[in-house]
Amino acid sequence: MQAGLGGGAVNGLIPVLPASGGALLAGLVVMLALAFGTWLVSVAKRDVSIVDAVWSLMLLAGAITYALAAPGAGERAAWVLALIVVWAIRLSAHIIWRGWGEPEDHRYQTIRARNQPGFAWKSVYLVFALQAVLAWMVSLSLYASVSGQAAMGWLDVAGLLLAASGILIETLADLQLGRFRAQSGNEGRVMDRGLWRYSRHPNYFGEFCVWWGFYLVALSAAGGVASAAIFLVSPLLMSLLLLKVSGVVLLEKDIAQRRPGYREYVAATNAFFPGPSRRGASRAPGPGRA
Repeated sequence: MQAGLGGGAVNGLIPVLPASGGALLAGLVVMLALAFGTWLVSVAKRDVSIVDAVWSLMLLAGAITYALAAPGAGERAAWVLALIVVWAIRLSAHIIWRGWGEPEDHRYQTIRARNQPGFAWKSVYLVFALQAVLAWMVSLSLYASVSGQAAMGWLDVAGLLLAASGILIETLADLQLGRFRAQSGNEGRVMDRGLWRYSRHPNYFGEFCVWWGFYLVALSAAGGVASAAIFLVSPLLMSLLLLKVSGVVLLEKDIAQRRPGYREYVAATNAFFPGPSRRGASRAPGPGRA
């Protein structure tokens, strides 16, 4: 087995895949380079929240790097790359469209104020390098998916369908929320229609499905649970980010103060996993992702 650039130790952890170390390190370098380029733009714009639009592109760049390094990447890699291209470009375009002409996101304004003076320099590691490293860790399942040599099976089909369903769910949720916000008279009201009737964060639930779907593909590509144990980092980390770090918890920290009726929405609607509403069908419209 080839070790690749500094890959001996990494190959020891991932014995079922070829040249693990070189490809994974190359992926990390590509993501850090993209993060650094984005940081340069953020300094000129005085807006670090642009990193959110680049997050998915880091993962796309990593997946392409892994595929180029994989010997004889076949049908599985093609399906995974097709889905990650759709996922990454759609999410990046949505975030750019949503934030066009808007000031820096209030979450990043808080981080900026807390780390003055010199935040422009500190943001290199506080925001951009951190995002790149997190993206690299999440990309482990993509690496396994495009590099594994095991024959395709039912787990691949299940994983690809789950990932595709997740992309569809988050796309529909974003479209529904965008349409609701665009309607006059809905400013400050709570979106509880469509998918938002069954989950307060259906877009994040869709994202959750995407990464557990890719993990199922990685599981098949690596040849079993024991071989793919390290790749479990990918969906677990994404789940942690969505549920406890930058997703549900952060967004709902002060949202009840900004959205009248949100406490009632919380009482009636599951936070993450979709479920039936706990109140009647007739209710005033009322956000989801702020």
